[in-house]
Amino acid sequence: MSFDNYKYGSGLSNVGSYQVSGKPFMSGGIDTSVRDYVHFPSVTRWVHISSSGPVKVGLSENGLDGNNYFTLNTADGQNMPTLELKCTSLYFDGSVKVDVVAGLTGIDIERITNISPSGSNWSGSLGIG
Repeated sequence: MSFDNYKYGSGLSNVGSYQVSGKPFMSGGIDTSVRDYVHFPSVTRWVHISSSGPVKVGLSENGLDGNNYFTLNTADGQNMPTLELKCTSLYFDGSVKVDVVAGLTGIDIERITNISPSGSNWSGSLGIG
């Protein structure tokens, strides 16, 4: 019996990964006029988004096409709370600039994308898109 293909690592339910501060991730000036996205290098612990005007924010491209998104406009004084989300991507659609700050866990993205039989755990789930 061989364990050569077995990779041990933290999973989505690993409490310690969410108790410690996240590794910093920042991306600014994202142009949403061409429907852009941010793919994180690992699973997030939390995310914070600001915008220069109204923009749709989804967790999948399908979410933006359907009803599984929210509209953000921090330019009008709306305060965006820090969202404690386990996610690997954010998708944007609008005509403004967006800035993203996130705290990353040590959990590999593979732990999400290889969970379901379709190969993507959160791209077609109820409430996501």
